[in-house]
Amino acid sequence: MTDPTMGNLRVNGATLHYEVRGQGPLLLLIPGGTGGAASYDGVADDLAAEYTVATYDPRGMSRSTLDDPEAEQRVAEHADDAFRVLELLSRGEPARVFGASSGAIAALHLLATHPRRLERVVVHEPPVVEVLPDVAEHRALIARVQATFHAQGLAPAMAVFAEGLKKEDDPTEPKAEIKLPPQAAARAERTMADLPYFVERIVPGFMSYAPDIHRLQTLSDRLVLACGQDSRGELPHRAAAFLAQRLGTELQYFPGGHIGLTTHPAQFGELLRKAFLRAVP
Repeated sequence: MTDPTMGNLRVNGATLHYEVRGQGPLLLLIPGGTGGAASYDGVADDLAAEYTVATYDPRGMSRSTLDDPEAEQRVAEHADDAFRVLELLSRGEPARVFGASSGAIAALHLLATHPRRLERVVVHEPPVVEVLPDVAEHRALIARVQATFHAQGLAPAMAVFAEGLKKEDDPTEPKAEIKLPPQAAARAERTMADLPYFVERIVPGFMSYAPDIHRLQTLSDRLVLACGQDSRGELPHRAAAFLAQRLGTELQYFPGGHIGLTTHPAQFGELLRKAFLRAVP
């Protein structure tokens, strides 16, 4: 693995830790969940053979610190953080962007607000539940997660959250054990440390986000919506598929499930590379 060049970027209300590898056109990888920049270690080196690959810890996660740890987290501000990283590292040319999960939501907002800076955007399973016809049920889920977190703590809240995300038609079948690659297992401690912030700040702020459907329709020629092959029926997959239907775009399938980037890094990275090589219509 190539050691990245690291730096810090001061943004509104936070200081971001970012990492850069390779040379070529800029490719910004926006992390989701509690993964941080390290979540892309399995694909960044390969992509760096063709791109200047940049990623970062989202504000409040890992090495990116908040001025106010209690500050409400908003998608627009996280998308602006991504834009500030683009402005720092690019030379004015349109960039490529990939976002996973909550990072995919930030990428959608980035595309809607700064389309001239983006050549192509690939988003993997953005949990934009506000587009779903049964949105009231999912708003209630978010409220239950928050209430459980404050009353009972992290583990019960995560159990409620996991129950709400699972496949609709598979309520009782146990999940097969997922074996993480050594790199992913090694960062598990950092991931766990960020979970309380994720549950309390990111989940409510991001899963209540309603994408601008009309705006994205006008930009759909540079947007790729992707889902995991193994996550059909799960809430993030359903939301992404419904968004693709609303936008009239084809849904692309990547290996694994919602965390296919972590469980199948080589195959995932190769499909991501192809998604960016494909000519924009």
